[in-house]
Amino acid sequence: MGEEALRVRKYVDSLGLALGEARARAARSREVGEILRLAELYLEDAKYYLSLGDYVTATSCVAYAEGLIDALRMLGLTEFSWRKHEVYRVLVAGTFDIIHPGHLYLLSKAYELGLPHVIVSRDANVSRTKGRAPVMNERDRLTLVSSLKPVYRAVLGDLEDYLKPVVEIRPEVILLGPDQAVDEGHLTKELEKRGLASVRVLRLKERLNDYSSTQLIRKACEVLGQST
Repeated sequence: MGEEALRVRKYVDSLGLALGEARARAARSREVGEILRLAELYLEDAKYYLSLGDYVTATSCVAYAEGLIDALRMLGLTEFSWRKHEVYRVLVAGTFDIIHPGHLYLLSKAYELGLPHVIVSRDANVSRTKGRAPVMNERDRLTLVSSLKPVYRAVLGDLEDYLKPVVEIRPEVILLGPDQAVDEGHLTKELEKRGLASVRVLRLKERLNDYSSTQLIRKACEVLGQST
């Protein structure tokens, strides 16, 4: 279903650009405004059904929105142009031990770039890299991440080869968190060795406040310790 999701997302995003232009160039009247508002509602419905993976209903909704603004254009009440909107497979990876607003911020930024695919770290790998076991096991963390609205697909990482799921997903973009301990240059070279030289490696520059799963765990322990 990956290609179908990409096609529908492109349709939705392109219609969003056209609708914005149509509203900016529309004749000033209550009737035209109401039609444009109805088109916006259909577009919002399309985004909702897209998030659920219901591509048929999403396509129907965006087609209704397109028909409305197309009718206004044919009547000479607005103008707009179709602009191709590129949608990419965007890869995000992490432990996601305790989901917090910082995670949601990263995933929302990934969604702005395309369809977020998430690699959830395995328990053994977390213990090896962080020196402690995760609070939640890998299956529970995978379930939680998969349920988040911006996430298109989530998979578990590989126990031996961290690039194996990357090769399987074949993303166009890899988005790193601001504090993620990954060297972009080294990652790019490793991707080239796997035939993924065209992948763009980006890093989110800003972070949302000071959210950290480790800090939240420590704070929870302090609070619980004080209450006993």
